[in-house]
Amino acid sequence: MKTIGIIALGLVTLVVGVSTVATAERPIDQGSPVYGVTLPKEYRDWKLISVAQENGKNNDIRAILGNDMAVKAYRAGRRPFPDGAIIVRLAWHYQSSPRNDAVFPAPQSFVAGEPTNVQVSVKDSKRYAATGGWGYGQFENGIPNPDPAVVQACFACHVKLEKLEKGADFVFTGYSK
Repeated sequence: MKTIGIIALGLVTLVVGVSTVATAERPIDQGSPVYGVTLPKEYRDWKLISVAQENGKNNDIRAILGNDMAVKAYRAGRRPFPDGAIIVRLAWHYQSSPRNDAVFPAPQSFVAGEPTNVQVSVKDSKRYAATGGWGYGQFENGIPNPDPAVVQACFACHVKLEKLEKGADFVFTGYSK
């Protein structure tokens, strides 16, 4: 009887532990609406491809990172990107830095402020054939934006670029060696 009680207690502990771990990981593994793109693990350790600044409504500064496959394609000037390439764009509000400006002879320093979001583009020419081979996701605080219109808007802009510049493979960011 004592053995059955120990086994039952062990099973309850296992079930509670697994459900706690599953719940804790859900925001990271949960896919974005429409495309099902997830936030890649350890993406912040990827190589820097470029930086960008967006004025106007976005008013942000961005770092564009890529997995090894994307970086190799960028360096080789390969278009279209191979399936499996992933490009991540991290964005922060663009703001002046009074602290830094106090050191310089004139106001001139701008820095990354509060983070806004992370956007992910995944190349899979079969799965995302209808959108030029790319699937998109947008994440705030590690959680996908639940509004399907947000990620559908990604392709709407990227298709405009492709019409303007054939062969860009729907990718805005260039690479300088």
